[in-house]
Amino acid sequence: LSSIRACKQVEEAKECLYRFLPQKIIYLNQLLQEDSLNVADLTSLQAPLDIPIPKKEVPTCGFLPGNEKVLSLLALVKPEIWTLKEKGILVITWIQHLIAKIEDGNDFGVAIQEKVLERVNAVKTKVEAFRITISKYFSERGDAVAKASKDTPVMDYQALAAYGELRAMVLDLRALYAELYHIINSNLEKTVNPKGEEKPSMY
Repeated sequence: LSSIRACKQVEEAKECLYRFLPQKIIYLNQLLQEDSLNVADLTSLQAPLDIPIPKKEVPTCGFLPGNEKVLSLLALVKPEIWTLKEKGILVITWIQHLIAKIEDGNDFGVAIQEKVLERVNAVKTKVEAFRITISKYFSERGDAVAKASKDTPVMDYQALAAYGELRAMVLDLRALYAELYHIINSNLEKTVNPKGEEKPSMY
């Protein structure tokens, strides 16, 4: 059973390296060319602050909708963040299974495996930081609107990220996919066959 799981994982890792990563880099490059991520007049991104003012006898305010332009970009970016994180975990698990036992002599390949693993983990850490950035944007915009009307349930508290930061995230995602591909592809031989055996145990 463990052998079947290992083989499946190898196939998933190979598909990720040779098909998924290159396609994702191309997709993100195309996404960066779209009008929604190339707005010259940033004032056009402002959301109207139409805070309903209640009458004295009706203290409850209505809901203030979020910035639709920012939310539509979030709908594009957030899945990409999750996907890259998942692929990073897949690659990390795959390399961990490939790491050979360090013995006397011929351990250079193992050292390369560990270095590749370290760099892939660094990519995963960067991706996780994007989620914090998005949450921070929601909080900051929510605080700003709440100051204007403390009684208004601010819907942007549940979804946020500045336009400039979102575009930067897409640029970073593309760069991280390229880095992931370069790291693995440049060290592929030592990663899958660290000891230089005639028949690698996994690949």
